[in-house]
Amino acid sequence: MGHIRVKNVGKAYKRYQHKIGRIAEWCGLGTHHELKWVLHDISFEVNAGDAIGLIGVNGAGKSTLLKIVTGTARPTCGGVEVGGRIAALLELGMGFHPDFTGRQNVYMAAQLHGLNSNEIGARMQDIEDFAEIGDYIDQPVRTYSSGMQVRLAFSVATAVRPEILIVDEALSVGDAYFQHKSFDRIRTFREQGTTLLFVSHDPGAVKTLCNRAILIDQGRVAQEGAPDEVLDYYNAMIARKQTSDLIEQSEQLGGSKITRSGSHRAVIEEVDLLMDGVTTRAVSSHAAVTVRVRGIVHQEVEELTVGILLRDRLGNDIFGTNTFYHDSSSQQPAVGEAFQVEFAFPDLALGLGSYSVTVALHKRDAHVVDSYDWWDRALVFAVTPADRARSFVGVCNLPVSVAWG
Repeated sequence: MGHIRVKNVGKAYKRYQHKIGRIAEWCGLGTHHELKWVLHDISFEVNAGDAIGLIGVNGAGKSTLLKIVTGTARPTCGGVEVGGRIAALLELGMGFHPDFTGRQNVYMAAQLHGLNSNEIGARMQDIEDFAEIGDYIDQPVRTYSSGMQVRLAFSVATAVRPEILIVDEALSVGDAYFQHKSFDRIRTFREQGTTLLFVSHDPGAVKTLCNRAILIDQGRVAQEGAPDEVLDYYNAMIARKQTSDLIEQSEQLGGSKITRSGSHRAVIEEVDLLMDGVTTRAVSSHAAVTVRVRGIVHQEVEELTVGILLRDRLGNDIFGTNTFYHDSSSQQPAVGEAFQVEFAFPDLALGLGSYSVTVALHKRDAHVVDSYDWWDRALVFAVTPADRARSFVGVCNLPVSVAWG
């Protein structure tokens, strides 16, 4: 139980040039519409206990796909097989009547999720406590803010652990406190075996909650795989501003993929990690290290910014900087000019584990402006224990003093 199988799903909407065309079709007077396809031949499987992140730009078809999976919309072709009880949080306020109180809406919404009145009554206090909207529970929903609607909707949808939980971007409306609280509940459900289908524009949430990701682009599956690999491809895709830009993915030992993209007007040739001037791929926590980037300018560029990004083994961003932030970007470098930039870390206060370095060449402060070369996971290194005096837990060691009062 708790599985989803989507096979060759396509969705098209009828588009009429004139309003009278719909009436003409009703009267059997020929066809007066054209089909606007928003999903094309979508196929994937979600096994019980999996957590899948759906990503893509606005209008890519993610929400339409979720509606088809939950049964609130029908596919034009193909089919969906769902095994297990679904709890879905799709659109803000879906299933809520604005003139009814929050409590009345809880009973209606919970019945749509398959609970009877006795079950709802037994869980009402838990729902109120999790939503934390106070006396507003007995006020009409039309008086609620968007964040309060999200709180109540999520509390109802997750009052009983579902076999399948489907969450669209509604949680992004909520405040940071409730987002953390919601993600904690989702993680708990995952540990208990709930299958998750999750849409978000937050890369950190996708990497943390999901074990696979699917990129939807123009109604098609553009990429599927590990979250960090798919997000890197998505990142390169949205940065592509010119048709000459390339996106390449190469498979490494162990099956992981590395993304490289950009116009290649300037190219990274070598990335190295140095300690005491010697190449290394293992450093102790708090060691002094240098990341060295070498490259060459192939075509005329107005400005050359070199940037680095450190990520943990899950692909979460740990630290990033670039020459623009340090007022040291190169202005109008000569074609054919080789360059070298060194990022010196006098005290690399990272926790134990494996980290990667992503390197980018671009204009101004971000690669989305004009990307020349983006090299994902250009190198990987390990951080080993330091002396006990500097022991800590987590990904970074922050300065702190401890004193008994």
